[in-house]
This record gives sequence, structure tokens and C-alpha cells, in this order.
Amino acid sequence: MTIAIGDKIPATTFKIMGEKGPQDITSDAIFAGKKVVLFAVPGAFTPGCTVTHLPGYVVLADKIKAKGVDSIVCLAVNDAFVMGAWGKSQNAEELIMLADGNGTFTKAVGLALDATGFGMGTRSKRYAMIVDNGVVTHLAVEPAGGIVESAAEAILAKL
Repeated sequence: MTIAIGDKIPATTFKIMGEKGPQDITSDAIFAGKKVVLFAVPGAFTPGCTVTHLPGYVVLADKIKAKGVDSIVCLAVNDAFVMGAWGKSQNAEELIMLADGNGTFTKAVGLALDATGFGMGTRSKRYAMIVDNGVVTHLAVEPAGGIVESAAEAILAKL
């Protein structure tokens, strides 16, 4: 079942790239008491994610945060090393590059994508959500092949 508006974010431990390597970070540390924009991509370094989806959030980070957002989080079913390198290569210092390496969160929120046909295994669908103190207040799941509803411009308009 897909997470919906009004649902609480499930308790999950993710990985982020720290100064000394991968570090654990919990969903509570990310979402509790904060307003967060989380967007998910099928894969770091993939064309649509790198050319279109992530850059919008990098460019609009200041405007999004000016709307009262504490954090902008980019999530992918990739490891912390990949997410860290992708963030650096895209000048995404204002974003939290969140690794859901085993897809635990992605499966828990019902947004897994079967990308085995592309040799990528299970990944995340492309989506964005606004989360206020751990509760989903807006959810935009993209239909296959698009980057419209979850784009930074669309989410900025919802804030």
C-alpha cells in the first residue's frame, strides 16, 4: 500500500556520506519537528535524474527553504558512496543525499519500482513529498517517464 497524505513516515535507518564514510541517520533525525521536502529518483547518475530532476532542487534550494523548509532530501536506492559522489558532482551541498541502499524505506512507503528489465533491480519510483513533523502533507508520484509533478518548481508551488 502506498503512503498517503496524513500518514506518518515509517521508522527507518538510512545512510548518508559523512567525513569518515557512511553514517547512519534515522527517519526521526530527518523528519521529527521539521518541515522537509523529500524527492526520490530511480537512480543516481542516470540521465533524467542527473540532467532534469536533481538540478531543479539544487537551483531552487534557497527559494524552497525560504518557504519554511528545514531540509531538502534526495533519496535513491543506491549506497552512500554513490549518493555522496553524485551530490558532490552536482553541487548539491544544500541537500541531504540519502541512501536507501536496501530499499527498506522505499518498500515500506509502497513506492518500489521493478527496474530489473534495465538491469537495475528494485529501485524507487520518481516522486516528491512534503513532510511536516513526520507526517506527509503532499505527495506527487510521477507517471512513468515524466518529471513534472515531482519537479522542484511544482513542489515550490505547493509550499
